[in-house]
Amino acid sequence: MTHITETHIPVYSLEQSSREGSKLFEIVESGKGLTQHQKELFFIPHRLNFYKLVFVKQGSNRHWVDMVPYALKPNTLNFTAPQQMLLKEEGTAIEGIFICFTDEFLGLDENRMLKQLPVIQNPYNGHELALSAEDIVFVNDIITKLLAEYRTKAGWHNSMLLSYLRILLIYTSRLYTAQFTNDAGLADRDLLKKFKALVTENFTDYHDVVTYAGMLHLSAGHFSELIKEQSGKTAIEHIHDRLLLEAKRMLFHTNNSIKEIAFELGFQDASYFNRFFKRLTSDTPLVYRNTIREMYR
Repeated sequence: MTHITETHIPVYSLEQSSREGSKLFEIVESGKGLTQHQKELFFIPHRLNFYKLVFVKQGSNRHWVDMVPYALKPNTLNFTAPQQMLLKEEGTAIEGIFICFTDEFLGLDENRMLKQLPVIQNPYNGHELALSAEDIVFVNDIITKLLAEYRTKAGWHNSMLLSYLRILLIYTSRLYTAQFTNDAGLADRDLLKKFKALVTENFTDYHDVVTYAGMLHLSAGHFSELIKEQSGKTAIEHIHDRLLLEAKRMLFHTNNSIKEIAFELGFQDASYFNRFFKRLTSDTPLVYRNTIREMYR
C-alpha cells in the first residue's frame, strides 16, 4: 500500500474527478476501469467533497475508507460521504453504476429533508449495504431511470434527477436503519444530529462540551445528559472520537510531524496531544504511525 508523502491530503471536487466535468450530479456506468486522470487522483490518499453511491453488479476489488480496507462485492451498494479519507487499490474493473452528487445538489430539495436521511447523515459510520433479491430489483429500476434522465437532459432535468434520487435515498435509508441499528428512532434525533454536525465543522477549534452546549442553547450538564441518553456516549467522547479519527488519518496518510498534526488539530502543546492520544489508544502517536504503516505495508 502506498502512503502519501505530501503534507496536505488533496480534496477533489466532483468537477475535478468526474469523467464529464460535472459540477453537481453525475451518474455513470462503469466496466471500463478508471481513466488515466482518475488513476492519478485516486491511487493516492485523498478526500472527496461530494457523496458517492456505487451499485456493484459484477467484479471485486479493494479500497480504503478511513484506514479500513473494504472489498467491493457484487449486489451491494457502497457509499461514502464528503471528507472521508479514501484510497483505491489496483484490481479488476468493477461493473456497476456510480452516482455522485454534492451538498449543493441536495440543497435543491426545498424542505431540506434529504440531508437528514440516515444514509446521508451516516451516524454509524457505515460504508456498505447488502441488497436482497427484492432490493436489487428496486434499486436497479430507480437507478436505470436516473441514468436515462441524466442522458436525456429534457425539461425540468434537475427536478427529475432529484425526484429519483430522493426515492433512492429514502429506500436505502430504510436499509441503513435495518442493517445498522435496531433503534429506528435513533438516527432521527435532532439534537444528536446537530451536535455531530457542529463537531464535524468545529472540532479543530473547540474541544470542550461547554462551547457546543452554548451553540445549542443548553447548559453543559443538561446537554451532556441528553447526548448520553440518545447515543450511549458522552458529549466529550464524541468530540474526542472525532479528534482521534482525524489524528489517525493524518498519522497514517501524511508525513507531517507530530507537532504539526497537534497544531492542525487545535492542540497548543504537542506533549498534551501525545498524552491525549495515548490515553485513548494506549500508544503514542509515533508508535501508532509506525505500527499501522507496518501492518498495511
